[in-house]
Amino acid sequence: MGDYEKFKEKIFQLTKIDLSCYKERQMKRRIDSLITKRKITTYDEYVEAIKRDKEMLEEFVAYLTINVSEFYRNPEQWKIMENEMLPYIFEKFGSTNVKIWSAACSTGDEPYTLVMLLSKFIPMNRIKVIATDIDKQVLEKAQMGIYDEKSLKGLPKEYITKFFTKVGTKSYQISDEVKKCVEFKQHNLLKDAYPTNCDMIICRNVMIYFTEEAKDEIYKKFNASLKKDGILFVGSTEQIISPGDSGFATFKSFFYKKI
Repeated sequence: MGDYEKFKEKIFQLTKIDLSCYKERQMKRRIDSLITKRKITTYDEYVEAIKRDKEMLEEFVAYLTINVSEFYRNPEQWKIMENEMLPYIFEKFGSTNVKIWSAACSTGDEPYTLVMLLSKFIPMNRIKVIATDIDKQVLEKAQMGIYDEKSLKGLPKEYITKFFTKVGTKSYQISDEVKKCVEFKQHNLLKDAYPTNCDMIICRNVMIYFTEEAKDEIYKKFNASLKKDGILFVGSTEQIISPGDSGFATFKSFFYKKI
């Protein structure tokens, strides 16, 4: 299909997405499959096509950023969040201006889950979660807030009853009350400036796609974004092997404290 190294350079110039930071075999396979589906035979031809066609460019970014998400994913971890982590955050930093960043938030399932949990502790008008993702299309979907019942399968019924309205036979719309608590922004973890003074950062099930070098850099940047003693919550396949190297200590499985 052509020179993949040159293709990576051109994609970086065009999108500021650095494909060198992703595991190559896995990423190249995904890209080759997308290009073939479009009946294009060379990388050069594909780059020219996505320069001309905005929809094709958005399809490419969406295809690269693997969006697998659901509400209350790994319920036992969300129970630890509710019973231990949020009480710790409120005790440590107070509950007036809690600052939580949901990084690589995909279709919004995680930041919205977080808002529902927070609403058990503080009034909705005091909740503000920053939610970011590189993919514009999934952010648009997140802002719409319409989900199929499969996305909600693990969510406790009390939240579905309180915060969702059924739309048609198999879809649900999240309430405006929850939506107002989340500020969605486009953000590239590999190149953009990070939010500062966060009490907690949630970044789950995206680091597995990065190289070890990229992961190290991102963990260090997360550390710099947190207040001292702030918490980083990672995915169930993403335990940090040497958290001290990035300025963290293990607090609980999948929860790390800035030291």
